[in-house]
Amino acid sequence: MPGPIVFLGREDSPVLAHLREVSDDVLALGPSEPFDPAATRASFAVSHGYRLILRAPVIEQLPDRIVNLHIALLPYNRGADPTLWSVLESTPAGVTIHHIDAGVDTGDIIAQREVALDDDDTLATAYAKLQDAMAELFREQWPAIRAGAAARRAQPPGGSVHRVADRAAVEHLLTDGWDTPIGSLRGRCAGSS
Repeated sequence: MPGPIVFLGREDSPVLAHLREVSDDVLALGPSEPFDPAATRASFAVSHGYRLILRAPVIEQLPDRIVNLHIALLPYNRGADPTLWSVLESTPAGVTIHHIDAGVDTGDIIAQREVALDDDDTLATAYAKLQDAMAELFREQWPAIRAGAAARRAQPPGGSVHRVADRAAVEHLLTDGWDTPIGSLRGRCAGSS
């Protein structure tokens, strides 16, 4: 009997809710809880908002059976704060489902969707739009992913990556915090990645 599908991320994720609707055996681990495939008897893992980087020993236990949901149109905005950097650097916004490999958001792409962000969106409403698009894309793709029949392609070269610490250099631009309108931020750091 196969083990559970392990969800890595927040309990309030619509992706977790969907997994629970379509599977009887789902184990949820919080955003910072360590994941050990052997200890959980995992048959598959889905990461959505997980804060820890999975290393090779974990990935090797579930080859091609750990996917990540990232609110960026990879290869743009790998790593932290993808919505913020998409706006600041004028890179395409969207969502990506990809296999996890030893890099950070560098694995083969399963599916993507571009998402239009309007100037009157705030960073918070843009984030919500991207989360909604991600949940929709996951619902569409999950049957093929689970069956091992999903499309797969290498990420194109280029793109950008950001760390949590990078935000400190642009924090002053967020005049209303996450309620800052996107129109006031677009392109403020274009060409900096």
